[in-house]
Amino acid sequence: MARKDRPHTPDGRYLVAKGILKRCTNPNLDDTLRRRAIKKLMQARMSKDAAAVVEAKTELGETGPVWWDDGEPDYSDHPPTDSPYAQWWQALPKATQRTGS
Repeated sequence: MARKDRPHTPDGRYLVAKGILKRCTNPNLDDTLRRRAIKKLMQARMSKDAAAVVEAKTELGETGPVWWDDGEPDYSDHPPTDSPYAQWWQALPKATQRTGS
């Protein structure tokens, strides 16, 4: 399932995949930089180069330092039920929750 089809937190920081929060790409990235990093990520995945995958995901803001500046911690790899997003998650229709499973 494509990332765009997964449930996204109201603040746009995370999507839910396999029942856990995954950090979204930094929406403030320049389009050229974003496209370059996505291409790098796809090439790294195809070559199964784990270090290059991490490097590309860091460039996209999906790993490494958080891309927001309000001091909120990173809840990546937490279930939404064990995060500040629990109420949002519980309010979603069950069919929507299943798209994040």
